[in-house]
Amino acid sequence: MTPSTSLQGRPRAKPPPRQKRAIATYERLLDVAGDLLGEVGIERISTNLICARARMTPPALYRYFKDKYAVLEALGRRLMDRQNAVLFAWLDRYAPLGLQALGDATLELMQATAAVTAREPGAIWTLRALRATPSLARVRIESHRLVTDRMVAAYAPYLPRIPREVLWRRMRLSIEYGFATDEMLNEETAIAPDDLLRDAAAILRHALTP
Repeated sequence: MTPSTSLQGRPRAKPPPRQKRAIATYERLLDVAGDLLGEVGIERISTNLICARARMTPPALYRYFKDKYAVLEALGRRLMDRQNAVLFAWLDRYAPLGLQALGDATLELMQATAAVTAREPGAIWTLRALRATPSLARVRIESHRLVTDRMVAAYAPYLPRIPREVLWRRMRLSIEYGFATDEMLNEETAIAPDDLLRDAAAILRHALTP
């Protein structure tokens, strides 16, 4: 029996808009907020700063976000969704080929995930916000549980001797390890990025292909 992917607590962010023009405004606000987050940090970022940078009035921003934490939540969900899309595509490509193929392609997955993070405005600070802000922790945990469920579904047919709950636990740990590696790429200057990714992939490959 694996944990549910949902956690208690109501989302702070409003549902994303659906009209084309509103979507463009919404995404622009998130891009501006991500850049600002990287410049001023979690404590100093505010809706007023975001409005000033985006050249919008506060009432215009409040149509999409009720406060700065709603902006941070939306940034977190967007980053998680884009990273998850890479992983799901990777599973669709390699899971049908077997355990060896999944293991051999681990570095490819980590490189692709790192590329998503590098492209996302303020990504490293978004990840920090998801860890440092109690009300936002569920965004990260829900996403990681969802990814764990998908990983278990892909790997379980090749690992029939491992109980499902044990495999879920190990996959959940591997997801945390992967995200820690992604953060290290943006923080640890004593290790070359290519070396860090290669060594991290080797450790994950060993852990997931017994």
